[in-house]
Amino acid sequence: MKQDAIRLVSKCERCQKHSSLIHQPAEPSLPCYPPAPLCNGDRHRRPFPSGRRPEEVPLMAVDYFTKWVEAEPLARITEGEVMKFIWKNIICHFGIPREIISDNGRQFQGQGYRNGVKACASSNSPQWLILRPMGKLRSQIASWTTPRGSTGESPFSLVYGTEAIIPAELSIPSHRVMNFSEECNENLLRENLDLIEELREKAFLRVQRYKNIMISSYNRRVKSRKFQVGDLVLRRADALKPIGKLDPTWEGPYKVTSVLGKGLTSWKTQRVGPCLDLGMFTISRNTSRKQDPSEGPSGQRGRPCSVP
Repeated sequence: MKQDAIRLVSKCERCQKHSSLIHQPAEPSLPCYPPAPLCNGDRHRRPFPSGRRPEEVPLMAVDYFTKWVEAEPLARITEGEVMKFIWKNIICHFGIPREIISDNGRQFQGQGYRNGVKACASSNSPQWLILRPMGKLRSQIASWTTPRGSTGESPFSLVYGTEAIIPAELSIPSHRVMNFSEECNENLLRENLDLIEELREKAFLRVQRYKNIMISSYNRRVKSRKFQVGDLVLRRADALKPIGKLDPTWEGPYKVTSVLGKGLTSWKTQRVGPCLDLGMFTISRNTSRKQDPSEGPSGQRGRPCSVP
């Protein structure tokens, strides 16, 4: 009787539409490994609070490997200001970068910016790891001198090969400040520059290990969900718009028209309608209805549905 009740509930469309959301990932993790040093990312942040000075918008560049942050407040973000920032804060300080990755802002898409970047580096436009350090502009020294969990080193040490002296050590003397010797310090700095490549290689290996731990932890939660062409599925009701507390958590049904791979499917309503491409997190299998045999193996009805 219990099994009959479970089968009956599983075929109830209203029960499915009010069922709990699925939080387990459907596909294994696809990690983004960090590139080599001298690969920078540019991004502008939301405006500063208004004040006496005309500077309102900060422009920030991040070295993806060392997580070194360069930031400068600007009155307005234009292609000319961006190129000045790249020349002064990146090229003059660290040399020509191998690659510059920017977001989709207009100041990073103009012809003037592209021509300027082509003269010194290759340009790309995915919005990637730039977002994380954006909240640390008020405490840039702390961002430079704080060791990262992934690399085990601070951005300052990965860039210059040695640890920085923070302002607190000047008021509260530490051992290295009290026993400072200019001649010995110069020799140690040269030695650290000779060993900086080894330091970066160790940091890169730590990043690989850190990523592998994250991948294994994520993949343990994976609950695979495979869909085929013609399957009926439900979509999360809050995937594209907010819903009320008592509204159904799922809506549909929709019919799968093609499987795009990497957790993506293309599907549309049973009636004539546009295609929708969403990931496995937002859809669930619908068992309350079956495919109409008269629709053929493609599972399409009405006008053709184009899939990118």
